[in-house]
Parts: sequence; structure tokens; C-alpha cells
Amino acid sequence: MASSVNPTVRRRRLGQELRRLRELKGMTAEEVAERLLVSQSKISRLENGRRSISQRDVRDLCGVYEVEDHRIVDSLMQMAKDSRQQGWWHSFGDIPYSVYIGLETDAASLRVYDPQVVPGLLQTRPYAEALITGALPETTPTDIEKRVQVRVRRQERISAPENPLRLWTVLDESALRRVVGSRHLMRDQLEHLVEQSQLPHVTVQVIPFEMGAHPGLNGQYAILEFPDAADSSVVYIEGVTSDLYLEKANDVQQYSVMYEHLRAQALNVDQSRQLIADIAKEYAR
Repeated sequence: MASSVNPTVRRRRLGQELRRLRELKGMTAEEVAERLLVSQSKISRLENGRRSISQRDVRDLCGVYEVEDHRIVDSLMQMAKDSRQQGWWHSFGDIPYSVYIGLETDAASLRVYDPQVVPGLLQTRPYAEALITGALPETTPTDIEKRVQVRVRRQERISAPENPLRLWTVLDESALRRVVGSRHLMRDQLEHLVEQSQLPHVTVQVIPFEMGAHPGLNGQYAILEFPDAADSSVVYIEGVTSDLYLEKANDVQQYSVMYEHLRAQALNVDQSRQLIADIAKEYAR
């Protein structure tokens, strides 16, 4: 469930405001870094919300930008304080994709394309456990269980009684055919997927093998959109050692257009649900 103070989103908003103040001052990130005797990369990380920002950082930056309105400074200082609070996911320890979880927790809608597996928000617990175990063979049972718990907790956004996450998922047929765990486990997973697809705020479409080449062959990605107009949309691409977050309007637009092509080439909702149900029956044989 989204909390009233989401540290990830606070950092993004604060970073956007600091970038705006820098641009109004007509300064480059390099010039600011030289004034504060810090690296340019630090300024960039503060502005893109990927780094925790202290109230001292805010005070120093406001000094460089000659912000004289104390109300603005106080507001930014409070945002910095809020951004250093911990979200619910921090109670699980070091989660590699914690930035993404923070964004997902506050998102109003999420568009996901996955060519290989069922997306995390629609996974059953046994499927998630088998998937994580297979994908991360050197992970300890304790860490696997932690990741599973986080995944299950994330799914509360789907079942929330008020303002649930609007989820649109496009899957490649290979995600349904790949046997994760066992055939019995896959049958349960696909039946769960059919059930979830009937929720009014969840849409599931499948691109069948017969469609051939399509724009999603380059890999998985997600597009997050937020209820506050001040928060720009984000494209998230998961990596092995690091993740990629794209926020420039042109990048988001290109991925959004590609997603529209995927939706157009996929089976419609009813056809997709029928295909998923048919494959689930195959696993029951």
C-alpha cells in the first residue's frame, strides 16, 4: 500500500525542483559542482533522485542558486527530510531494485511487457519462489524467501480496495509455455493469471508465437505513470547488475509508442484469456 510519504517519490520531486532552480540560474551541473567542491556526478544523482539528499545539500544548493524566499527553502528542506525516511520495503533489508519498488508503490498505472515470465505482480507465491530460485542459483534460501515476501507485499497494490494500481500486461506466449517449477505449478499460475485478468483494473494480453517478429523482441520493460502531474513517467528496464530508468520525454514517448504496437499485435483480452486457459488445461494432462 502506498504510504503518505514515499521517500523515492520525494527524492524525485526534490531533484526535479533542484534542477529547475539550477536551470533558472543558468548554471550547468559542472559549474555547481565546482562551486560546492563536489563531483558533477553527485549533482546529477541528486537531480535524478537516485541518491539520498541531506538538508545540508539542499541548504548549500539553495545558497548557490541564491534562493531568497525562505518558504521555498523550508519546503525543500522538509522534502529532503521526508526523502530520508524508510519505505515499507526497507524492513526487508537490502533489496537491489528498491528504487523501482518505491516508484511502483506510488504509481497510478503500470504498463508491462515481458517476453519470458509472468510479471511479478501477477505471480503466485510458488511460481515466484521457483522463478527466483532458478534465476539466481547462488542465492541463499533466506534471501529467496525475502525476495518472495517482497513480491507478495508488492501485490497489495493490485488488491487494494481503494485506488488499486491500474495494470496493463502484454506477455509473449513463451512466458506461458516456459515450465517454471513444474507442470502442476504452471497450471495453478495460469489459472491465477486468468482470475486476475478479470479484475476491472487489470488487463492481460498475449502475443502468440504465430505473430512472428514484433517490437518487443528487444526485451522486458515497464512504463510507470503517477497521479501527480509533477511526477514524470518513467521507463524501467531491469538489468543483471544495475537497472535503467528513463525519464526524458522523448525516451518515454518512444517506449509508449512501441507498447501501443505490442497491444495492437497481441490477441484481444478475451482471446488472450482463452489462450491462457487452454494452456493451463494442457498442463493438467
